[in-house]
Amino acid sequence: MEVDEPVRGNWNGRWTHLRKILERKGPLTPSAFNPAPEILDFLLESCKILVIGAGGLGCELLKNLALMGFRNISVIDMDTIDLSNLNRQFLFRQKDVGRSKAEVAAEFINKRIPGCQVKAYNCKIQDFDESFYRDFHLVVCGLDSIVARRWINGMLLSMLEYDDDGELDKTSLIPIIDGGTEGFKGNARVILPGLTACIDCTLDLFPPQVNFPLCTIAHTPRLPEHCIEYARILLWPKENPFGDDTAIDGDDPSHITWIFEKAMERAAQYGIRGVTYRLTQGVVKNIIPAVASTNAVIAAACTTEVFKVATSCCQPLNNYMVFNDADGIYTYVYEQEKNPNCLACSNNSKKLEFKMTDKLQDVIDHLVNSASYQMKAPGLTTSILGKNKTLYMQTVASIEEKTRANLKLTLAELGLQDGSEIVVADSTSPASIRFILKLSD
Repeated sequence: MEVDEPVRGNWNGRWTHLRKILERKGPLTPSAFNPAPEILDFLLESCKILVIGAGGLGCELLKNLALMGFRNISVIDMDTIDLSNLNRQFLFRQKDVGRSKAEVAAEFINKRIPGCQVKAYNCKIQDFDESFYRDFHLVVCGLDSIVARRWINGMLLSMLEYDDDGELDKTSLIPIIDGGTEGFKGNARVILPGLTACIDCTLDLFPPQVNFPLCTIAHTPRLPEHCIEYARILLWPKENPFGDDTAIDGDDPSHITWIFEKAMERAAQYGIRGVTYRLTQGVVKNIIPAVASTNAVIAAACTTEVFKVATSCCQPLNNYMVFNDADGIYTYVYEQEKNPNCLACSNNSKKLEFKMTDKLQDVIDHLVNSASYQMKAPGLTTSILGKNKTLYMQTVASIEEKTRANLKLTLAELGLQDGSEIVVADSTSPASIRFILKLSD
């Protein structure tokens, strides 16, 4: 049953209960916690929380945070509502199909919960700079994208400040509460950038990306996914079917239909079966299974950690919780340790070991397929004899065309030597990453 009238619950009773929690010490209370009713006033009036993602998990997070008493909430999501979302993203109705997820979710919460002010941003997280993120006390992630997680992780790490002795200024630290679900499995984690393990520290724990070699897609397709990727990666930018360099929108049926039809033509040429509209949409959007009950559990765990971190009334999670209810219910908490060679948060120089006879394509394949890097479309530049040189750049069509021939050249033929520096830019990080080449004969 849909109830669209504002909630008329006993709000004073709810806040009285929260006030009692914050006016006493408990067995899990840190020694630095000083009980005081003013802490609740801070939650209601001052604490600013950014929720990234307004999908199944994001809807649960927004509802929980608002009911917990947080009033200044912002939400970012670049997607629009699809009909298939309605079975688990409960803040949306059929009349909302086609509208921005962030805007509809914000409207729903603001209407149902008196005094709550949720501000919506219908855009990418990459559209904002450091000044925007500095305005928040906490960042809560309800994402289905590893790339987005790594980007916000890198942004908050880049905002850390250190004194002359190299000690972290903790006032520059913005905690991340990250939740993730897939089917009947999920996890919640607390990340204190610069102090605890970050997203990239445990990158090898994420499922590996499904990447297909470009040469296979272009010349020797064997799977229906190869045909779909051919239409998406090669034909779309070449034929530009919707004009004005329009980017692919996985929620636009006309875009999916065009890719599907082109993939069918490609599959027919090579006698490949299995290309369907559903598979096409799954490949384009990288769809993973979602279960409403799993989202609810993980959102509850994340909201609890937000309350702990914001008030210091209890020790927060230390620092990773696993949840699985595929067969019964199982949870486990353990401490993830910082990786001393982490790509994002360590200060160690990053090394790439190759042979002089290895090709540039081998380096790119390593950056994409390695569990330690998992990059999407790395662009490589270097400096040779004091002059900057672009080795390969995939994201800009004109530069990609001019540098494509470099992929077949060996590192020696490109003028690279042992100790040469390569600067890599990728969508997984807001900052470029510097590598030192260690070359052997």
